[in-house]
Amino acid sequence: MDIHTLKNWILSFNYISIIIIAAVVIGMLILRWILLTAFKKLPKHHAAFRSIVNWFTFYGTLIFLLLYFSKAKWMFAKIFKFGKVDITLFLIIVAVLIISLASRLSKISTNVLLPGIYNRYHLDKGTRYTFDRVVHYSIMIIAIIVSLTTVGINLSALTMFAGIISVGIGFGLQNIASNFISGVIILFERPIKVGDRVLIDNIIGDVEKINMRATIIKTVNNEHIIVPNSYFLGEKVVNRSFSDPRIRLAIPFSVAYGTDVEKVRDMLMEITREESLVSPAVLLDPEPSVSFVGFGDFGLNFELSLMIADYNQLGTIKSNINFRINKLFLEKKIEFPHQQRDLYIKSLDREVEKQHIF
Repeated sequence: MDIHTLKNWILSFNYISIIIIAAVVIGMLILRWILLTAFKKLPKHHAAFRSIVNWFTFYGTLIFLLLYFSKAKWMFAKIFKFGKVDITLFLIIVAVLIISLASRLSKISTNVLLPGIYNRYHLDKGTRYTFDRVVHYSIMIIAIIVSLTTVGINLSALTMFAGIISVGIGFGLQNIASNFISGVIILFERPIKVGDRVLIDNIIGDVEKINMRATIIKTVNNEHIIVPNSYFLGEKVVNRSFSDPRIRLAIPFSVAYGTDVEKVRDMLMEITREESLVSPAVLLDPEPSVSFVGFGDFGLNFELSLMIADYNQLGTIKSNINFRINKLFLEKKIEFPHQQRDLYIKSLDREVEKQHIF
């Protein structure tokens, strides 16, 4: 926008219109405040009503400007020039209306219309997220194309801009392009999906969001890790819920030498059955097992193995079973092994020996 063009637009502007516009905006804001204040007594529907009032305030103001000033010269006066197209305030408002309406339509589709379809076909959380992203991007791309066409910008005029972007990608944006393409592949191939529990560099977390460039993972410590999308296609990632939400829990432990190993096995199986009564995630099919791993330096080594239906309860169930093992072993007087060290003294100083220390 050059100074001469801006000066001409300002001269074409009717300053009485400023008062009208300001009065309309202030009036809409006051009306919004009155309506929201009146509906505070209905907290159940307050969020939905607030959204409707915001829609009415925003779109009502824009539509008023278009209708009331439809014959005003400043509404159609050139503000700046893009290529061969004269951009006016009218075209800008129309473009904003189209894009904002598309954004609202996307939110209505993903929050109101699509959930019913998802529930009908019992789609999982990851599939729902993929469809939501595809619908959102499709609607917004169409809206941008329509808005540019409405404004009068020929899409072929963007060829030079696309060429500049391509050169930029070739020289300095390879990483961004790689992560973007990786994100698209992840959404459709779905090696990971929203809700999956993954293990990255010995850190356990749940996939919370898959963005265009990076994936957000929320750890069990309530921390967030931002991982580039290309990492999931180039590195080894443990996905604990890729095809089966069940996960194996192995609890190693040891008992002292001389313990009745058959009795230990029966006790561990009983502990597992008791835990399954209070923790439905503990599965008895496949049946849990107790393995006699071998003879250790200080005791007999065992391992309790069982399947859990919900990987989110892995830590809780492991802790519960360890509590049960400790309590039952104390009741049955089963000893845990203690480390022992034998000390051999080859020589002893004569003065120390005379003092009869040993």
